[in-house]
Amino acid sequence: MSPSFLLLLLFLLSFTTTPATSRCTTETFIKTYQKCVTLPTQGASLAWTYHPFNATLDLAFSGTFISPSGWVAWGLNPDSPAMTGAHALVAFPDPSSGGLLLLPFVLDTSVRLQKAPLVSRPFGLRLLSSSAVLRSSRYPSDGSAVLIFVTLLLFPNRTRLHHVWNRGLYVQGRSPTIHPTAPSDLASRATIDAASTAAETTPQAPDALRSAHAALNAASWGLLLPAGVAMARYMRHSASPGPSWLYAHAATQIAGLLLGTAGFAIGIVIGNRSRGVEHRLHRGLGVAAFVTAALQSAALLFQPKATNRFRKYWKSYHHLVGYGNPEEEEETTTTMTREGDSMEGGRASSSQKQGLSF
Repeated sequence: MSPSFLLLLLFLLSFTTTPATSRCTTETFIKTYQKCVTLPTQGASLAWTYHPFNATLDLAFSGTFISPSGWVAWGLNPDSPAMTGAHALVAFPDPSSGGLLLLPFVLDTSVRLQKAPLVSRPFGLRLLSSSAVLRSSRYPSDGSAVLIFVTLLLFPNRTRLHHVWNRGLYVQGRSPTIHPTAPSDLASRATIDAASTAAETTPQAPDALRSAHAALNAASWGLLLPAGVAMARYMRHSASPGPSWLYAHAATQIAGLLLGTAGFAIGIVIGNRSRGVEHRLHRGLGVAAFVTAALQSAALLFQPKATNRFRKYWKSYHHLVGYGNPEEEEETTTTMTREGDSMEGGRASSSQKQGLSF
């Protein structure tokens, strides 16, 4: 698979949407809380009251459905601000009645790998009570607001809690399916101190950086580098003499590589600014494509002379990495030799087979 195709695939995977945010409120139609915070993604918010005399926490999570058959979840991770290991309460339509149902789940590593449907399990933390209600409708619909009410018994002096939340499009039976994987969805976590309201949220890279990353990689790996490969493959067979195809090929590839390097660097910056958000496939494809392109460019520094016995291996490598067609090498040896002789001013002897650098 060529590096141009890999990075073009990354570009297609890079389009994301940014959800609107809303202002938090301490008031619900059931009760009023002391504190609230607007969560950084999905327009969600938290309101709560902490009772230090008995270490109980009354909490209300506010979220929205993105599908009539979808789900909305809130949970706590006792160890770290991450989805894996979290204990969650998931609200979704009851398959039998259509009313709202709230079930507990534990998000272990098997959930991330999607080895089996998610099965309801006890909450695992000291949950005293829980319920869920729709704010202004009887049945869930796209955009319906839902409130998840929770009462927890905390450990004394352990009020710093790792909150996670998310939403999905479908529920199979009573098993929520995977949620969308846009950056905002993957960043749906925050660490909040219930006593002091101090909050630590997962930072997100600015939209301008993501747009520049996508645009530069699209221009480089989706346009310039494939065009340079096409020039090397087809223009050398044209009737016009001389190495004009070589100059066009080199100029296009250098421009494409420079843009691709800039896009790759911006991707590293985005990754550093989005700690806790992982795009393993995207990152793996990007690194593989960039390393392949770097090796292809570095090969020019180690190009053997035409008389060197390792020259044929170098050409095979350059062809294979460039466009995966080393078999064409034999067909174009004569053409390349003639062009190489022309560049050398006709000084090639009949006993020395000259090759063209590209």
